[in-house]
Amino acid sequence: MSVNERLIKIFEYALNQEETGKSFFQHSLNRMGVGAAVSAFKRLIEEEEKHILFVKKILADLREKGEIELPSEKEVALEPTNYFDERARSEFLQQCVEGSMVPDVTVFNTAWLIERDLSEFYEKMADSTQGKAKEALKMLSTWEKSHERFFREYRDKLSDAYSKMPWGG
Repeated sequence: MSVNERLIKIFEYALNQEETGKSFFQHSLNRMGVGAAVSAFKRLIEEEEKHILFVKKILADLREKGEIELPSEKEVALEPTNYFDERARSEFLQQCVEGSMVPDVTVFNTAWLIERDLSEFYEKMADSTQGKAKEALKMLSTWEKSHERFFREYRDKLSDAYSKMPWGG
């Protein structure tokens, strides 16, 4: 298998995983009853859409030109976000505690696993590539790590709050 064919396979897998993540977030919107969580998931869906477009461009370049032309950082940079401001963060956790939070814990845990696996994949592939492919994979890994941190934080907080609740909610 040529280097170009290998890169195409890597980015085809990446595209599939990004689309799977986006689909999971879209489906999870139906399970999230808290307004702040819905807003955060909508923001994450927007970011996943940018990841998908980024990977599609890389695949098109590899297929048409046999090389990658990375867009400028300005074109692909995602605006930093905490997904929830402090007030929304507090309200979200409180509403989860007051209601049945088991679906939220499950959603946040699954989302964390998806993002962790993808960031690890990108990092591993970056270590085995060179040039612009390596740069692109490192960018993707960095983006996914920010999602991973977000979901891990909420998974941990929700799990902790749930474990301290009296049984029966």
